[in-house]
Amino acid sequence: MAIKKTITVDGIEVPFKASAAVPRLYRIKFRRDIYKDFAALQTSVQEGDEESSALDIESLEVFENIAYIMAKHADPENVPDNPDEWLEAFNTFSIYEVLPQLIELWGLNVETQAESKKNIEKLTAR
Repeated sequence: MAIKKTITVDGIEVPFKASAAVPRLYRIKFRRDIYKDFAALQTSVQEGDEESSALDIESLEVFENIAYIMAKHADPENVPDNPDEWLEAFNTFSIYEVLPQLIELWGLNVETQAESKKNIEKLTAR
């Protein structure tokens, strides 16, 4: 089951969507593993803070790519096919404000999937 959330990014209401399709979409578009990238990104953000802005370029790019895929998944008709074009719609915004909300959305999705697996096991147990 997909979960949607609208997040304000640079004063613009942006819908984001998390579902089982996101890892596949991310892998197809960027040829990377979203689970590994999310874990590394969370570690980078926890080690840094907004004032020092010590995130490396790769972490920023991973954040932009994850945000883009989740936005494109939520609104495929209105989000461009290229993350650079999508980012052009914004001035600047803080990763420290947006990322925690994306992590929460992703966490809700993963929690929902785990609950579904438990229910299937109950139904199929003999």
